[in-house]
Amino acid sequence: MMVPVALLLLGALTAVVAPRLLARADWPDREPVVALWVWQCVVAAVLLCCALSMTLSAAAAWQAVRGHVFGTAPRAVADAYALGTAEPWAAPTAVALACGGLWSLAMLVRQVVRARVRRRLRRTELLVRAPQLPGEKPAADRLVVLEGERPDAWWLPGSAPRLVITTAALQRLKGRQLDALLAHEHGHDRARHDWLLHCSTALADGFPQVPVFAAFRDEMHRLVELAADDMASRRFGRLTTALALVGLNEDRGVFGPCPTPQAHVPQRVHRLLTPPDRLPALHRLRLTAAAALVPVIPVLVALVPGLRALG
Repeated sequence: MMVPVALLLLGALTAVVAPRLLARADWPDREPVVALWVWQCVVAAVLLCCALSMTLSAAAAWQAVRGHVFGTAPRAVADAYALGTAEPWAAPTAVALACGGLWSLAMLVRQVVRARVRRRLRRTELLVRAPQLPGEKPAADRLVVLEGERPDAWWLPGSAPRLVITTAALQRLKGRQLDALLAHEHGHDRARHDWLLHCSTALADGFPQVPVFAAFRDEMHRLVELAADDMASRRFGRLTTALALVGLNEDRGVFGPCPTPQAHVPQRVHRLLTPPDRLPALHRLRLTAAAALVPVIPVLVALVPGLRALG
């Protein structure tokens, strides 16, 4: 009955060590897409450790669960896990982890519902500010232009996605700068960055005392912007993308001495103007493969007694 404990310790170790290693590394800003994948694998490994520990603890505590988990397994496999000698902490551990899983699901549902409500309100606002003309089809175009004195643009996801841009942004950004801005927003849509933000925010809000989830949320918000910047710069150039970013934000005070909610914008502009060298393709492949193996480790730990019994 030491496997559930080992899984919990492995999950705690991953949650502590992995964010520190990623914070010390210099390559996430150079390869934001790879960094997004690595962070997802780390968080998946932590959640998988909890899920497997919950399953084995419940199997040790209750015969009914044990029958479902080990019903088709040979008797030697079930004996290898020593489930018949359940510790007194098995049932409370299983219940606590199950409650944590349900709470995570509830936080994700709440986050998705709130996002849909916000999208619905913004779509209603769009209909008020940009009403459809007689004979115009509701889904005829994905681009909506709004009258506005402040340069702004955003992607509105959903069943009928819209790219919204203000007239001030059209007046300030010309030619390829406007194309770079549109490519940045389309990059968010193609990569489904909204779901990454939903999941990371749900975990951070549901477990505010767990540092790995807070770091996951903060890094997702930062890395998705870097990834979208790279998508735009590969098509229209880094200087053009940086100028578009400056033109869109220079009136918001983000380049002044006082911190603002968009304090990351100057760092993004500096990164575009002084691009770091990308990692070699083989290095990126190794990082991607190594990250994919991280969630496999909890599975191997959970299977070790059974494989040993069969071997």
